[in-house]
Amino acid sequence: MTNSTPWPASADVPPEQACPITPVVDIVFSRWTTPILWVLNEFGRHRFVELERRITTITPKVLTERLRQLERDGLVVRTYHPEVPPRVEYEISELGRSLAPLFETLANWSVNLDKVEQARLDYDARKSRRV
Repeated sequence: MTNSTPWPASADVPPEQACPITPVVDIVFSRWTTPILWVLNEFGRHRFVELERRITTITPKVLTERLRQLERDGLVVRTYHPEVPPRVEYEISELGRSLAPLFETLANWSVNLDKVEQARLDYDARKSRRV
């Protein structure tokens, strides 16, 4: 980052509290949030079991917890249909959709992942020569 950031630095506030993107990262980039939001954005409304099938490595317990948190944060809308048997559907909210430019920017940046991998290999090679 450069010194041209739009927020003022404060010497008496720790950086982890002063950084305005920290709460955004905490909300949006937890382990399962991005895959859930991506599925709902790409494929539309889903029932719980459909989400489980699409995100095969998530446990039902964790999916339940993440969906509740996403609903609480306003990023996902839960709709209960009082039928027999009852039906619950989840969809991304407008607030969740507003993250699309952020995700698009990150997706565009992902072209650099090969450079990250090369940097890791270079680092590991240097480190192993020191030992």
